[in-house]
Amino acid sequence: MSNVVAVVGATGAVGREMLRTLERREFPTSKVLALASERSAGKKLPFRGGELSVEVLGPKSFQGVDIALFSAGAAASRLFAPIAAETGAVVIDNSSAWRMDDEVPLVVPEVNPQAVMHRKKGIIANPNCSTIQMVVALKPLHDAARIKHIVVSTYQATSGKGQAAVEELLRQLNEIACGKPVDIKVFPAQMALNVLSDWKPGKDGYSEEELKMVNETRKIMGDADILVTPTCVRVPVVTGHSESVHVQFHSPITAARARELLANAPGVELCDDGEYAPGKEPQPLRCADTDPVYVGRIRDDLGVPNALNLWVVSDNLRKGAALNAVQIAELIA
Repeated sequence: MSNVVAVVGATGAVGREMLRTLERREFPTSKVLALASERSAGKKLPFRGGELSVEVLGPKSFQGVDIALFSAGAAASRLFAPIAAETGAVVIDNSSAWRMDDEVPLVVPEVNPQAVMHRKKGIIANPNCSTIQMVVALKPLHDAARIKHIVVSTYQATSGKGQAAVEELLRQLNEIACGKPVDIKVFPAQMALNVLSDWKPGKDGYSEEELKMVNETRKIMGDADILVTPTCVRVPVVTGHSESVHVQFHSPITAARARELLANAPGVELCDDGEYAPGKEPQPLRCADTDPVYVGRIRDDLGVPNALNLWVVSDNLRKGAALNAVQIAELIA
């Protein structure tokens, strides 16, 4: 069956990656609409050997659309996702607008594919990029020993903040190399050669990004008792989020057993043979433009019983956004 697919926010970094992912995975479409704001109207985007002309997003954009992939920000999603759903499209939304709505499933296909069937509002939410890669890596371990507490520190790429952020990082690196003053516009402080926490404040001293990891992990895993202690920072990397994950379990589990479980886990590429090998661990530079969630440096914790430490890396624009959304589309197509 071929589908009419609309990509909302098609000119953005994730929107463009959605188009590339639809093409790369040969998703069955009879027509693809590229939708964006008025300032992008008429732009040409490559798709399947031809071009798509960008159309202006509006209330009448979804007539005849079967699946609408949204990546235009929370405000646009709150306004247009219900319109698209009422018109008959299944909405897959990449923003934070609907993730914690009880009537909207929050889906990672390798973790909770069955949730797509319970979309009362006709909307399915795509989780936060940092949450997606972590739960893909942890689901097999959770099934085996049930997670009690996660302590996660993220090292997130600038592309997660948009193309303007990437351009600012590259410009700042060039300014430093040329001995020029560093110009700061997108980030709250210098990003080049630095580490920042640059998300909006949340509650109790946590950023919004950190609280997303807490709430989304529990919803996706279907376990409200999982404890999550997050610290999220931005690093001067273009693409690829990295995470240091410490996990405590209710039942005994070893690093050796974790490697066995992850060796054939869906969406995971295991980069760990049990030996410490400097330079062989998962790295953002190597994961860019690839689909898997890479897991390595799996270790028994030295001080906490029934606990493991892992290093998890993935392309935040692919599995962290566009790929996950298209995989959801594949479940319902």
